[in-house]
Amino acid sequence: MQNYNKTSTDFILLGLFPPSGIGLFLYILIVLIFLVALFGNLTMILLICLDTHLHTPMYSLLSQLSLMDLTYISTIVPKMVSNYLFGNKSISFIGCGIQSFFFLTIAGTEGLLLVSMAYDRYVAICFPLHYPIRISRRVCVLMMTGSWIMGSINSCAHTTYALHIPYCRSRAINHFFCDVPAMLTLACMDTWVYEYTVFVSTSLFLLLPFFGIACSYGHVLVAVYRMHSAEGRKKA
Repeated sequence: MQNYNKTSTDFILLGLFPPSGIGLFLYILIVLIFLVALFGNLTMILLICLDTHLHTPMYSLLSQLSLMDLTYISTIVPKMVSNYLFGNKSISFIGCGIQSFFFLTIAGTEGLLLVSMAYDRYVAICFPLHYPIRISRRVCVLMMTGSWIMGSINSCAHTTYALHIPYCRSRAINHFFCDVPAMLTLACMDTWVYEYTVFVSTSLFLLLPFFGIACSYGHVLVAVYRMHSAEGRKKA
């Protein structure tokens, strides 16, 4: 029998792996994927940092994307794996808040960073002569910093609300990490107002970046299509 060792303030993560051979297979598969992703993202960051030829806005944004992916998987997978390995599915109240904060921060920040990367390519291909001015080192730093700040503010608001609502006696989260929507199902109060704010927040941090990326790459495709030289298209 599994021992949760929970206290009155702990949450229980029901997890992803069933107690069977399939669960063990999924466990091994996810660990392998995690290690490959960890190695790949660390290698990318180190190569960009060590090679001075890669100290450009495009590669700086790419290194930030690798850092976000690295933080993303490190926030969720180690706890999920240890819970299955040691049979202890509990997570402290503070630990749940920290996990939720980092997950939401990266989720919001990554969308904004992808918009910045799309804009970088849009300027580089559509306005190559203006690129050093429009995408200077200062502008690149502002785009990266702004993405992190906006993602952190959004995450802080959601996490603070989730940790201050009253929870019922059952604290079993039907998920493999502390996801705010899954936590809301345990609330002892009506959360429809907050659910509406989640909808608005999702629209801002998912739909707007999507339209921004689609618009940028749409202009890039049109610009490439209008190029008359095959060499120019190849470079683009």
